[in-house]
Parts: sequence; C-alpha cells; structure tokens
Amino acid sequence: MYFSVKKLFLHKLNRLNMYWTLELASYLSDAPWPANKDELIDYAIRAGAPLEVVENLQSIEDEGEIYESMEEIWPDYPTDEDYLWNEDEY
Repeated sequence: MYFSVKKLFLHKLNRLNMYWTLELASYLSDAPWPANKDELIDYAIRAGAPLEVVENLQSIEDEGEIYESMEEIWPDYPTDEDYLWNEDEY
C-alpha cells in the first residue's frame, strides 16, 4: 500500500514540475517547428519518444501558444552560445 501511494504522489509531483534532460529534449529536435502543444504531443507519440517527454508536454499550460523552438519550452536548453567552441580556430 505504501509503495503505491508513494508512486502516485511522485507521479502527481512530476506532472506539476517538468524536468528535461538533453536526451529527452533530443526527441523533439526534428519536430515540425513552429508547433503548438497538441502538435508536439502528437509528434512525440509518433516518434516513439519516452513517456516522460509526452508528460512534460502535457503539463505545459496551454494558452494556444505556438512554440518556435525547444528554447521556448525549456528556457535552459543549451544553445551554441553555451559552449566555449571557437569554430574560427579549427
């Protein structure tokens, strides 16, 4: 009984707080940007993304917004500017 209550609590807690990793975000790298929440959920399901990706997308407060990129969903998503790589040197 304790295990199932704890599992239910953690499931509810995860729905309130999205968590992203580079691996999870990579499943949306080829998504049809720009896209709305429903289109991203549909794409994630068709692409065979893990359940965590779909749950993260479902927990977005939907106001009919169109998302241009992953950075709008996950503000901490690493960009090229985050890496100290100077292409001119190589």
